[in-house]
Amino acid sequence: MRWTASDGAGTMDTARGRLGLCPAAWKGTQVLQGELIRLRLVREADLDRLYDFHEDISNRGEFFPVGVSARPAFQDQYQKSGFWEEMEGTLIIDGEGGSILGHIEFFETVSYLDELELSYVLYSRDHAGRGIATEAVRLLSGYLFGRKKINRIRLVIHPDNQASRRVAEKAGFTCEGVARGAWYHRGRNHDVEVWSLLRAEHDAGR
Repeated sequence: MRWTASDGAGTMDTARGRLGLCPAAWKGTQVLQGELIRLRLVREADLDRLYDFHEDISNRGEFFPVGVSARPAFQDQYQKSGFWEEMEGTLIIDGEGGSILGHIEFFETVSYLDELELSYVLYSRDHAGRGIATEAVRLLSGYLFGRKKINRIRLVIHPDNQASRRVAEKAGFTCEGVARGAWYHRGRNHDVEVWSLLRAEHDAGR
């Protein structure tokens, strides 16, 4: 499920062989393990807490979209897909002790481009600046290049969002340019930067 539009918006664990299964078969298992965090599928027990985060737009900061889904629609989408489908999905960012730090998503952009886009958010400013978002982007990018026939992954970032620009740089992404007036947010249109990571660049940097 795509909770919001993007504004950036390790290694595989031993469960790698199970990652191609349908969500119902591996819901709640450890998926991607890094040094700071792990990324995992959403569990049914997470839904109330996740919706509280989703509904509280104050945790999104200046540069993240502020749209909200109704709770019935939110729960219905989980029941249909577990927030995990072939070309879009959401993973929880878990910290030490299983604490939920945020989430990261991937989704298609337009049908004729051989790419996926990532979007992520941390639920507390206390978690910023610790390398959490960078590791989440690296983990999910590695998984997507390993499992899907795509040639590029992109991030869309507001030019003033210095934290997300640093995440993109540390994760190996390159700024391709500016899409002028492409994003409508808080009453006006904004320019955004498009950052990308190609499969060959990812493979060379492993």
